[in-house]
Amino acid sequence: MFFGPKADLTPQAFREAFERNGGTVVDCRTAGEAAGGMLSGAVHVDWMAGEMQRASASWDKNAPVYCYCRSGARSGAAAQFLKQQGFTRVYNIGGLSSLR
Repeated sequence: MFFGPKADLTPQAFREAFERNGGTVVDCRTAGEAAGGMLSGAVHVDWMAGEMQRASASWDKNAPVYCYCRSGARSGAAAQFLKQQGFTRVYNIGGLSSLR
């Protein structure tokens, strides 16, 4: 099963982790892509527009953060950025098509 490059969790592992631990689900796609539909409860933070630093400033650095995009590349970059900012439980969950 393909779930995106550099994904940290399979779709099933993501669902189980989110049910168990909660957290923030982040859609890292562009506004145009997100307008076509997002995962229920996700917040939109356009990685390409440089919105992650501002958006994540108020998030708990010890709470789980799950990033996704179209293919897993942008979400991987966003997850790496959050880890560098001191977030301790960040996961790239890959591309949206594998999560629905």
